[in-house]
Amino acid sequence: MPDTWATSGLDLHLELTGRRVRSGLEAALRDAVRTGRLRPGTQLPSSRALASDLGIARNTVAEAYGQLVAEGWLTARRGSGTQVADRAAEAAAPARATGQSAAQAAGRSTAQGAAQAAGRAAVQAAGQADRLRYDLRPGSPDLSAFPRQEWLAAARRSLSAAPSKALGYGGPRGRPELRRALAGYLSRARGVRADPGRIVICSGFTHGLGLLCQALRAGGAAVLATEAYGLPVHRDVAAARGLRLTSLPVDADGAAVSEIGGAAAVLLTPAHQFPLGVALAAGRRAMAVEWARRTGGLVIEDDYDGEFRYDRQPIGAVQALAPEHVVYAGTASKSLVPGLQLGWLVLPAQLVDEVAAVITLAGGYPAALDQLTLAEFIESGRYDRQLRRARLAYRRRRDQLVAALRRQAPDVQVTGIAAGLHIVLTLPAGQREDEVVSRAARRGLALEGLGQYRAQRRHTRGPSLVVGYGTPAEHAFTGAVARLCAVLSEAAGP
Repeated sequence: MPDTWATSGLDLHLELTGRRVRSGLEAALRDAVRTGRLRPGTQLPSSRALASDLGIARNTVAEAYGQLVAEGWLTARRGSGTQVADRAAEAAAPARATGQSAAQAAGRSTAQGAAQAAGRAAVQAAGQADRLRYDLRPGSPDLSAFPRQEWLAAARRSLSAAPSKALGYGGPRGRPELRRALAGYLSRARGVRADPGRIVICSGFTHGLGLLCQALRAGGAAVLATEAYGLPVHRDVAAARGLRLTSLPVDADGAAVSEIGGAAAVLLTPAHQFPLGVALAAGRRAMAVEWARRTGGLVIEDDYDGEFRYDRQPIGAVQALAPEHVVYAGTASKSLVPGLQLGWLVLPAQLVDEVAAVITLAGGYPAALDQLTLAEFIESGRYDRQLRRARLAYRRRRDQLVAALRRQAPDVQVTGIAAGLHIVLTLPAGQREDEVVSRAARRGLALEGLGQYRAQRRHTRGPSLVVGYGTPAEHAFTGAVARLCAVLSEAAGP
């Protein structure tokens, strides 16, 4: 299988329209420059890399670049590649954020910690926690692959350049350097309509969700709709802030947003549903936005691993369809490591002050030095390079895992493989999740069943495992896969 989307250069989200590919590409690039999504001086991907990303001919990209250079939108120099020309962007000025203050602080919690705690509970029930050497639970990248030297170098550069006031008490919205860097990156790579004034830095998604729920409840919201399968900690956070919960069924087209009903807000994972791994269909994306506009409701878009896609075109953010009705939430937990405790919310104008007020009362902002370092990491291009390395490494792991399962456990159905850091294994009839998890623990392997992620008592899918192939260190991955296949073969019997 060729390395296509996994190995592309600079991440660049473009949506081509019309029947003529070249004119559609030219129009998309002009629009990205005109609106400020691509800032002057931005280095564009090579024609080979962008052609691979978009699934079109390299000559088509080269011709489009040439035309836009002639028109003055781009510049090209031998040995320096193609860049956005230094011309004024015509983006509209951001709306002024207003709103009422919210009360009380949102407590901190991390989704990764909750997922691991749930997995540990299942293993401890089998009495085997002290024997686990291998870990295929979802929710974590390979921590050993964190680019320590590059991060230290970025920290030194950012600290040397930082003004003294950056070392004081932080503001509730986060460091302006990071908000500016994120605005450019998210606009370019994920298609988000981002402005630094609309971005709030938080300590990961679960912390950000708590802030949002606190602000929503203070504004009179009563009900939050969530997907029927998802992290229990997210439901717990919303309930702890006084919101009632309803759940939306999930099928091959993602969450059934037609059933949102009277909820004030809905929490979705559109690019890669967690944990089932499906993408929210275009019609349902449009339906969610239409519901928000019609009712004044809010869509919370959790883009927890949107950078990792392998066999499909990139899926842009729902937020771009309705920035005043969608909160875009992202995090460095998968692209780098959870230990940084850095996330971000791109907010509608009317929510900026409310969320900032909640943070002000809570205190404990993310560390300014880490924010400055991440800003430097993004602006220098090192974040894109790290994502390319990680994307290729996880793509190879996924391929190794799927190939081993097809050889040694052919009765197990494998789904959710197009993106992310985990897959779903549907077990053959007659097998039970808890029994397979216990059997794996006896072999020193930590696994999780799909059932622990369901919101309702009724299990709408057959017994399944959620297998995270990002978690093990590189040296332990092959051994973990071998134990998984052995467990599944043993479960299948003679």
